[in-house]
Parts: sequence; structure tokens; C-alpha cells
Amino acid sequence: QVQLRESGGGLVQAGGSLNLSCAASGTILGFNNMDWYRQAPGKQREVIATITSGGSTGYAESVRGRFTVSRDDAKNTMYLQMRNLKPADTAVYKCYSRGRRVWGQGTQVTVSS
Repeated sequence: QVQLRESGGGLVQAGGSLNLSCAASGTILGFNNMDWYRQAPGKQREVIATITSGGSTGYAESVRGRFTVSRDDAKNTMYLQMRNLKPADTAVYKCYSRGRRVWGQGTQVTVSS
């Protein structure tokens, strides 16, 4: 019954912004270290952002300075704020709970030039 559900993906022009959400059910999101992953067509899945149960964050070099991961414990939701999007950011974005070892289903982000 543990589920993670991403939302907020869509089509955006280069330079634009999108905010992704990862809503948790059946688990307390803030009790676990959480990750955002993405997988672009023809490329391997990569972790792009992390947030620990203590609130520490980390980013892949490719998104550092443009993306921000955060968590709202009252809403049991993790967020990924994406700014200055590039076509290379086009991918399926998924959230992952390290503690529960559960993946979300993914949300598509497409950035046009």
C-alpha cells in the first residue's frame, strides 16, 4: 500500500520552469531519504536530486543551481522545482524512497527549443 505518485510534468519551452510533486501514501515521506531520478530516451537512469530525512539536499552537477528539492511534511510531499530548463532535461522523472525501496510511476517532462 506504500505508493509514491509524481505529478506536474508537461511540455515547456527552453528557459521555462516546472514544479514536480511526489505525494506519498502509506508511508511518512519525511522519515526516509528520498531521491529524484530521471531517464532520458536512449540514456541510463540517473539520480539528479536527493533529500535526507534530516533535510540535507544534494544535486547532480547537470542540474545544480537550476533545480531545488524540498519537502513539505504537512502534505507528505516532496517537490522538485526546475528552472531554466533545457532540452537535455527532457526525461521521465521519478521519485524514490530509499527507506521503503518504492518508486513512483513517473511523470514526463518535455523541454522544447
